[in-house]
Amino acid sequence: MILFFLTSGLFLGWSLGANDASNIFGSAVGSKMITFRRAAIIASIAVILGAVIQGAGTSDTLGNLGSVNAIGGSFTLALAAAVTVYSMTKFSLPVSTTQAIVGAIIGWNLFTGNATDTGTLSKIIVTWVSGPVLGALFAVLLYMLITKFKKRARIHLITFESYLKIGLIIVGAFGAYSLGANNIANVMGVFVPAFNLQELNLGLFSLSSNQQLFLIGGIAISVGIITYSKRVMDTIGGNIVELTSEAALVVVLAQSLVLFIFSSTALSNLMVRIGLPPIPLVPVSSSQVIVGCVIGIGLYRGARNINYKILGEIGIGWIATPVVSGITAFLSLFFMKNIFNIEVGHKIIEGVPESALMTGVTGNDMSEIVKYLLFGILIAGIILIIYYYLLERKKTRELKLSEEKFWKYLK
Repeated sequence: MILFFLTSGLFLGWSLGANDASNIFGSAVGSKMITFRRAAIIASIAVILGAVIQGAGTSDTLGNLGSVNAIGGSFTLALAAAVTVYSMTKFSLPVSTTQAIVGAIIGWNLFTGNATDTGTLSKIIVTWVSGPVLGALFAVLLYMLITKFKKRARIHLITFESYLKIGLIIVGAFGAYSLGANNIANVMGVFVPAFNLQELNLGLFSLSSNQQLFLIGGIAISVGIITYSKRVMDTIGGNIVELTSEAALVVVLAQSLVLFIFSSTALSNLMVRIGLPPIPLVPVSSSQVIVGCVIGIGLYRGARNINYKILGEIGIGWIATPVVSGITAFLSLFFMKNIFNIEVGHKIIEGVPESALMTGVTGNDMSEIVKYLLFGILIAGIILIIYYYLLERKKTRELKLSEEKFWKYLK
């Protein structure tokens, strides 16, 4: 039964991969610097690593907004957010999974009679504004630096393009890692209180209960990237503003820095140690940040080729997402509790310890499933690497044959 409840979180992870995660390489794919297939493979690997290694930083923030105390409620919230994101994605709108899950949590608070932590909510909403602004600022500064470097270095155009291609791969992997670290809380954060899995010892390293959940969520995000993200990549990279190759690199790097800043526990602790306020570890809307980066580049270049129609559609999606998700969650909770008689949560009373509702699968059984899942991922990864290597060899061989035919024709 636990596995069934977890499916809504996997669906939400898939939706995030199809929408938010596509922003990592959207600019690069839109500017034709990297193929979609290569971008999807790199992003999938990096997002899983980010989720498992550094994914715990933002989970507490969503827990403070609303601590879902029944697994039936966790399932319903994740499903409501996933349906909202999927519906928006069908219209090729780069909406925010962060906004969807925040709206769903507020819907749960209203349904169960729990108060919404206004301090946490205001902190999250501030990032919805500061994220794009910071992204635009980083994008302009980085764009100025790279254009000055290009002029002073006097590198040949072909050499410069090859450097940019390598740079796009590196910063794209960094961005996908940061996305996994920052946004995995949106996918699995509502399930954390309901799961207490046995620590999984794999010899070289071990995975805690939360890390096992983040691993499963990271895999779901990867599947979304590979199967359904190309349409939104085209929207981000080609329709909002036409990007040059160096602008594509700048957009990816600026967005990656913003996500990393708001997900790094080490960086936040460093700020405290030197006497500065800690950086809030808040799930950031990657869609909003990437659009802010693209707009920043567009404004710096004169704002002549920004597609304001699509920008307006995106703005509507940003406003509608938390509202639709909240209403969907509230209605779904009503049906789950009153029609299907499933416990979805109750009002939290101060001083009374909370215990999550767990049925069906023990922590040990779930950890065994994760172990076999890791083995399956390893086998699939080896097969994928071999397939990709053979495919690249075939392309190289075909290109060589085409060149030989061309020179033979000239002779």
